[in-house]
Amino acid sequence: MKVAVVGATGMVGEVMLKVLEERNFPVTELLLVASERSVGKKITFKNKEYTVIGLADAVAAKPQIAIFSAGGDTSLEWAPKFAEAGTTVVDNSSAWRMDPTKKLVVPEINAGELTKEDKIIANPNCSTIQMVMALAPLHKKYKMKRVIVSTYQSVSGTGVKAVKQLENEIAGIDGEMAYPYPIGRNALPHCDVFLENGYTKEEMKLAREPQKIFNDKTFSVTATAVRIPTAGGHSESVNVEFENDFDLSDVRKMLHETPGVVVQDNTDTNTYPMPIYAHDKDEVFVGRLRRDETQPNTLNMWIVADNLRKGAATNTIQIAEYLVEKGLV
Repeated sequence: MKVAVVGATGMVGEVMLKVLEERNFPVTELLLVASERSVGKKITFKNKEYTVIGLADAVAAKPQIAIFSAGGDTSLEWAPKFAEAGTTVVDNSSAWRMDPTKKLVVPEINAGELTKEDKIIANPNCSTIQMVMALAPLHKKYKMKRVIVSTYQSVSGTGVKAVKQLENEIAGIDGEMAYPYPIGRNALPHCDVFLENGYTKEEMKLAREPQKIFNDKTFSVTATAVRIPTAGGHSESVNVEFENDFDLSDVRKMLHETPGVVVQDNTDTNTYPMPIYAHDKDEVFVGRLRRDETQPNTLNMWIVADNLRKGAATNTIQIAEYLVEKGLV
């Protein structure tokens, strides 16, 4: 199993290598790939040193799987070249997510749709993944009508430069700014770029991607995405209106039985999900489960996950694992 990791020197790329090692993914040959400026760099994986190569060399090597986390422009240009060479690409950028010819996959929900013909597979947005993981079993039983989500997203979602900005601010150092304003002691209602409709790109990903993952346009999602000064882990306040009524104890039980979801919901002991505890874990944590008392059939919940793991690297590698397991590569 020859595997290429494209964007190996980036923040998500580093986590991908960590997850590949932890999960003992069946790699017989590993290609670490990055942009021209990183070619020649050395990276250690499973106590062996590898030299970073360029994209053209990686395509020529014809890996069975290429795991991409190198930004949308790189994916748009290079994923088709890998696919033409017979490689199956699992892409972590936003490039292919809403392409009607490409599958958008969270393995626990819709991996069953994948076939050998799918040569470019899209990994959803980090905030989308954790939300749909918690909503999937509830949607199946009670049928969602409308979802209102407000996010509290960590600086690691922006990348290394943003993490450095926060660290500099905490240390009182003037440094390069990833954001138009300070992030320490602040909250920026501004994740990704603003669009003509007044929403940000991140907010529109949250609105559109769940419909594609569930293959269902009968419900709607509206979002406000906010960047907060946490180093890792995204949090979401989610309000879901269902067609059918629910019992809170059934909701808890259903979520508790959902693979990949952990319920932390006991107000007597101040037990609720927090990014500090989700750090370095692959599960999606759900708590603060309560009825919305202002309208029928409506639930409030709080969802937290490590955005670099289940929100990016782990989900991508779970897709690759499914492809191997089912003989699709």
